Amino acid sequence: MSQQVPLHKLAHARAGDKGNISCVSVWAYDPGDYLLIKEQLTADKIKQAFPRLIEGDVVRYELDDLHGLNFVMYDALEGGVNTSLGLDSHGKSWSFLILGLTIEVPDNKSEHVNA
Repeated sequence: MSQQVPLHKLAHARAGDKGNISCVSVWAYDPGDYLLIKEQLTADKIKQAFPRLIEGDVVRYELDDLHGLNFVMYDALEGGVNTSLGLDSHGKSWSFLILGLTIEVPDNKSEHVNA
């Protein structure tokens, strides 16, 4: 058995941007959860979750020794800070959006997540 858990229960994130490219790094709170996150939080999952916001490719870089993933999202800021009418043209809300995705967690691991 397993349950769907919001990613923010397992990880935190930081965002950055340059032009029309947004980068989000996701870091596991507990190194023991990193492989679970790495297995499920793919570039395809992010691209499919936000098809109207990400017009370009999503590339994932793995930082295994640091228990983190870095996602580079191309054409994801409506043209960038100088051209977008979006409220968050710098891409800071990408951390919030990605941490809202769910990860399937086995019931035997979910006790510390729901605490």
